[in-house]
Amino acid sequence: MNIERLFAYDDWANREEVRHLRSLAAPPQQAIKILAHIVGTEWLWLGRLQRAAKPAVVWPDWNLDQCQKEIDRIRDEWPREFNRTDVVEYVNSKGERWTSRADDILMHTIIHGGYHRGQIATIVRQSGETPAYTDYIHCIRSGFVGGCPTT
Repeated sequence: MNIERLFAYDDWANREEVRHLRSLAAPPQQAIKILAHIVGTEWLWLGRLQRAAKPAVVWPDWNLDQCQKEIDRIRDEWPREFNRTDVVEYVNSKGERWTSRADDILMHTIIHGGYHRGQIATIVRQSGETPAYTDYIHCIRSGFVGGCPTT
């Protein structure tokens, strides 16, 4: 599995969430909060990979326009971190010191987004709406990211 493809999927899925939530008459605020968390946490992990002095906010208070803006900004930042296997030292939000391989951080970022998009789907469904279809295989089969639609 190549990490570029996974991040392209993650970018598509986050954009699909923004598009879908905008299409709802009354998008659940908790869903928007979780989407902001997904993107905010991506900035956090990117900051840790880049050894930024002050990492990003884990739960930013963003609306859908701000989420979209940050998704646009971060897409171009990730590729610089691909193909890394070095060890990164960081302090988590609880003040604990940790070390992780850079490639494990990249994989965690993808899995974390999928986990929380599942929560968004549940919240949207509980509000009486149909959630966005952001499954990886749907993205690939539909040709949204570097794949060929199946016949």
